[in-house]
Amino acid sequence: MEIKGVVDVSFADWDGKPSTVLFLPDCNLRCPYCHNVALVLHPDTEQTIPFGRVEAYLKRQKGWIDGVCITGGEPTVHNDLPTLCSQLKELGFAVKLDTNGTNPLMVKALIEDELVDYIAMDVKAPLTVVKYSQAVGVNSAKLLGAVEETIHMLLESGRDYELRTTVVPTLHDEEDIIAICQSIKGCSKYVLQRFTANEWKETLNSAFNTLKPFTDEAMTKFLVHARKRLPNVKLR
Repeated sequence: MEIKGVVDVSFADWDGKPSTVLFLPDCNLRCPYCHNVALVLHPDTEQTIPFGRVEAYLKRQKGWIDGVCITGGEPTVHNDLPTLCSQLKELGFAVKLDTNGTNPLMVKALIEDELVDYIAMDVKAPLTVVKYSQAVGVNSAKLLGAVEETIHMLLESGRDYELRTTVVPTLHDEEDIIAICQSIKGCSKYVLQRFTANEWKETLNSAFNTLKPFTDEAMTKFLVHARKRLPNVKLR
């Protein structure tokens, strides 16, 4: 498994848990607002971090670091992801997976083998081909079935999870949030994340580099709509 980036300690990636974040390369989507451009388009240009170095750090931080978040890119495109999760579990750490939900077979295997403790899945847009394709930058016609399967799996898994949407001007409006909420009925935790342009990090589509984020007022309206339809919604 190639690890292309590490955040030693994060308080933002796993609610309530100080965690180390591992970034894996490659992704099957091309979301225009994605900030991890090199990981998605040019992973070979990023230095590979040996697992041994990560392992040594985690052993030193045991008792302080509660868990490890695996993100990307898209982790589930890697067949050896279960091996990485197993190694982290053997070290005594809880494991969180970030995924776009397009590989339900991998997610199912990780759940059944008890290799993940928490799963955060992105629901990029309303579950229609037009809307989803705009949000993910590729034709979603062959992906939506897998995304829906993963959503339903998480809802029925009994595993801790969250579904989340990064809300992006030009891609989302109030009706979209309502449509997403209607498609994930029964979701125990839904998170609305505000897209924010970062002058230090380019987006995959340069048009999003200077995009003004939704205002606090707009995000509050999204929150109100979501809370009318789901029991546990938060802004992040």
